[in-house]
Amino acid sequence: MINESQITESKYHHYTYRDTLAASEKIRWRVEDIIGRDQRLDFTKPFMPEALARVEQLGFLTPAERLVLNQIRGNGYLCLFGLLEEVILPFVLDHARARLDEDEYSVRAFLQFASEEAKHIHLFRRFSEEFERGFGTQCALIGPSAEVAPAMLSHHPLAVALIVLQGEWMSQRHYIESVRDNQDLDPLFKSLLKHHWMEEAQHAKLDTLMVEEMAAAYSRSEIEGAFEEYFEIASFLDGGFKQQAEFDLESLTRATGRTLSASDRQKFIEVQHQAYRWTFIGSGMTHENFLATLESIDPALRRRAEEASTAFC
Repeated sequence: MINESQITESKYHHYTYRDTLAASEKIRWRVEDIIGRDQRLDFTKPFMPEALARVEQLGFLTPAERLVLNQIRGNGYLCLFGLLEEVILPFVLDHARARLDEDEYSVRAFLQFASEEAKHIHLFRRFSEEFERGFGTQCALIGPSAEVAPAMLSHHPLAVALIVLQGEWMSQRHYIESVRDNQDLDPLFKSLLKHHWMEEAQHAKLDTLMVEEMAAAYSRSEIEGAFEEYFEIASFLDGGFKQQAEFDLESLTRATGRTLSASDRQKFIEVQHQAYRWTFIGSGMTHENFLATLESIDPALRRRAEEASTAFC
């Protein structure tokens, strides 16, 4: 297996399909080795870093209630990642299918990408089973993927590719900045994030190459139109995140028996909606490597993303 220290956020950029495939093939892990058997979640510990969960801002909750909410957020985090990867999987497969007569390294790299996304979906479903078994309370989630995927994939391919690229860089940012050195988190949850990050590091490179090649094939007006659709997808997801914040409040009530006042409920939704916005949109939209890709296509795209990102931070 590749050593964790060998996976770095390469600066923009000298990526190739051949090198990325070689790096991916050094990363070897199985779902069965990460979760299950004697490995169990520790519900005495938080799952999510506070930078993403933002539960400490809710001072009207007790420490025990904030811990429960943190774990609810951890469940939502992985399940929403799985939902997004159920969108990414057919998108990448379609992209690979269109390249079958092209460079063999790119075809193999994208097929490896798709295989790893399928493994991540499997991993997150296994986590969900373990979480439900240990947490003891049903937690509602937005979806299903059968409704979310068509809504996202109906947009311009470049718009979808940009959302995918943003998501890959955000996963890198989350692990490196908030998880890797955090010793307070449940070790099993942290391990899940580490192994996910190891493979997503290669996906971010492939997505960068995908976006650049797509953009090179379109006119300026087509790129501008696709970028508008990228914002439409972000807005669509944002609506879902507000719904998820409301679901999380319901889950917290069921798990703790605590009923919040009207003002506390409003505060809860505001804080947690913004936490989801930062986690799944803002942290990717403001990632320097994502912005660098936009700038390489058209500096105006970077400026627009930087302006729009303030709403998601």
